[in-house]
Amino acid sequence: MRSSTVRRRARVGARCLVVAVSVAVLAVTAFAWAQVRLLDRSTTAAAVISPAAVAAPTAEQNILLLGVDSRTDPQGNPLPPALLDALHAGDTSDGGDTADSIIVVHVPAGGGRATAISVPRDSFVQLADGYGSHKINSAYSRAVAFTTDSLTSGDSASGAPTSAYAPQAGPSPSADDPAVRRAALAAGARTTVDSVQALTGLHITHFASVNLAGFADVSQAIGGVPVCLRAPVDDPYSGLVLPGGPQMVSGTQALAFVRQRHGLPGGDLDRITRQQVFLASAANRLLSAGTLANPFALNRLTGVLSRSVTLDSGWDVLSFATQMQGLSAGSVTFRTIPTGTDELSTPEDGQAVEVDPDQVRTFVTDAIDADDGVVPSPTLPSDAAITRAAAQQTDEGSSTGTDTTTAAGTTTAPVAPASVPPPITAAAPGCVN
Repeated sequence: MRSSTVRRRARVGARCLVVAVSVAVLAVTAFAWAQVRLLDRSTTAAAVISPAAVAAPTAEQNILLLGVDSRTDPQGNPLPPALLDALHAGDTSDGGDTADSIIVVHVPAGGGRATAISVPRDSFVQLADGYGSHKINSAYSRAVAFTTDSLTSGDSASGAPTSAYAPQAGPSPSADDPAVRRAALAAGARTTVDSVQALTGLHITHFASVNLAGFADVSQAIGGVPVCLRAPVDDPYSGLVLPGGPQMVSGTQALAFVRQRHGLPGGDLDRITRQQVFLASAANRLLSAGTLANPFALNRLTGVLSRSVTLDSGWDVLSFATQMQGLSAGSVTFRTIPTGTDELSTPEDGQAVEVDPDQVRTFVTDAIDADDGVVPSPTLPSDAAITRAAAQQTDEGSSTGTDTTTAAGTTTAPVAPASVPPPITAAAPGCVN
């Protein structure tokens, strides 16, 4: 009799525990849903993606993420001088509105995996909208400058891109007018979207940009981001001072970590690796540590993103969040497009990074297929292999007395295969320079 009573009480206690846990889960889920809805409403939106280009929420997505060297917030207002000073970012006249971080995130239909592909900011490409051949990061700044000039010159026939944020008719506004800034930044985003589409062959379905303060704010909102350095760093340009080994970065240190390029052996390509490791670790922390199930963390993130992030106006964030529910840290892979020399001489832009659009598009297709398990991971020769191949080509030409002269009489060198950095996964980012 006594044992049956004990068992009955145990069953009742278990049911109560299940009910309590269920209520807690429902409460957290409801709060998370409300936070995503709030984020959807509070984040600045820009008319960047054509409505015809927006894919269904459950379809394949290609999201362009830009880290913009902007000294204004998404609403077009200047960032506080004290904040810029803390970020070692100069003043509001510095920066030049360039896209210092360019990443395309591919999410297959139904979600579950993601491939993030970085494009070096100094890649020398044909820009969209008739801006000519330049470094790809200048697509943003050139369109911003053109649109700002068009909206403030009083010349309505200048052909400037239009925007829902453009100021009303009347006296010409100043370049500092928040409405002008919003219209100019949207134009910069559109030109960058079209330029990246042409280079990668991927149809961009959504857009998100983050300003200088965003990296610092997001890292603090999630309680820091774990990173690992191969050696100590003391960089006066970015303000980064860190010991070697594994550690957590947040706030201004996080921004300095992703901005440093002086003193790195690979220069800007090493900085890309820094950015990928930071994002991979942040993704791992978000997906593995229960951050997205923490209502307080979600509350902090919502406030941060609304201050630092701009999304395209056609993005249904709630539907996208639902699609990405099954994403795990191990299913996010970061890659960098193949590149040639980083000392390519250009007519106007100084030295740039050499890229071959055909090689880039082939690599992007193969990388996405590899991360989906369709084909083996793409591998291209290293810089050393390219150097050996070029030397062999020269030796063979000298010994046989032949060259690569075309029918038109011009001598051309065969296109060398480009080098590709190894991929980085969110589950194991590793240590960096």
